Amino acid sequence: MNPPVVLGIAGGSGSGKTTVLNHILREFGSDPIAILDHDAYYRDLSHLSPEKRARFNFDHPDALETQLMREHLDRLIEGEPIEKPVYDFTTHTREEETETVAPRPIIIIEGILVLAEPVLEEQMDIRIYVDAADDVRLMRRIRRDMQERGRSIEGILRQYERTVRPMHLEFVEPSKREADIIIPRGGHNEVATQMVMSRIQELLRSVENGTLQS
Repeated sequence: MNPPVVLGIAGGSGSGKTTVLNHILREFGSDPIAILDHDAYYRDLSHLSPEKRARFNFDHPDALETQLMREHLDRLIEGEPIEKPVYDFTTHTREEETETVAPRPIIIIEGILVLAEPVLEEQMDIRIYVDAADDVRLMRRIRRDMQERGRSIEGILRQYERTVRPMHLEFVEPSKREADIIIPRGGHNEVATQMVMSRIQELLRSVENGTLQS
């Protein structure tokens, strides 16, 4: 069995990581790709009061169960399916049900901190950092959190000032140094995104032909 190709996609909150991921899925379809999103591995906070959950630092590496994600990644690489957690961002709790993820020729791991975590970064064959201006990222985050997570503008800005921006400067931005490819101007950079697509296509052919070196 040929080893899968592991692709990491990192970048600040609102940088366009999901946009790049969606471009890849539209180009190749879901059949050859398994996705591990770091957000699914946020720690369950059901033991905390709503007030304490609201004050929790979700942008620090300790907020995520990264070791479990690494174990799941290793199992996918070995050709075994895994049960990925399902996280509810409105309550900050982990659902009882899980999502089955089957092994595929391409494994994509995505999240703001995936390049800042050595246990994940060391398993990647390609490391991508999606870059975007701070004001653009903030506007996208405001829009997402209001529309998808029912949060107020006051709460979004308070969290951004208290944890999102400091953690970005401490952990996310420095992880750019680990990237093989930096996509400037966010996920809508068509030229850079197409270059990534071409590289993935080459790797897929290598997997299919059995010429990819492990």
